Formats: sequence, C-alpha cells, structure tokens
Amino acid sequence: MTDSNEPKQLLHLVFGGELTTLTDLQFRDLNDLDIVGIFPDYASALTAWKSKAQQTVDNAHMRYFIVHMHRLLDPQNG
Repeated sequence: MTDSNEPKQLLHLVFGGELTTLTDLQFRDLNDLDIVGIFPDYASALTAWKSKAQQTVDNAHMRYFIVHMHRLLDPQNG
C-alpha cells in the first residue's frame, strides 16, 4: 500500500552501451552495457541520462537510453 500523499512512482531505467554502427540499435557487447540505474520519475532519469551522454560525447557509437519501465509494468495505465 502506498500513502495517498506520495506521488505515483513512474519508474525509468537509464542504460547505455556502444553500438556496432551509427545507424543501428545493435550493441557491440551486451556484457559491457552500462546500467546507470532506475529512477522514480522522468526528470531524475533525464538528469542521469544527460550526465552520462555528456561524459561519452567523444564516442559517437556510445548511446544512452531512457526506458519507461512503468509502461512495461502497467501498460494499461502507462
């Protein structure tokens, strides 16, 4: 049960990895994925995503993504 005063958790996963090409979403090495973390809302996930994207800006093949986990967990209300 959750306290009705708490905002609803809308979980977001931030992760990234090096892609095989600039035009495909195929990761070079799945064992080397960078799982940044799971965040309780989009704003905090975006902050983490921006930080990681900025750290890897010199590597054109490195990409970070935000996954809306709450949509996967509850697709009817996501």
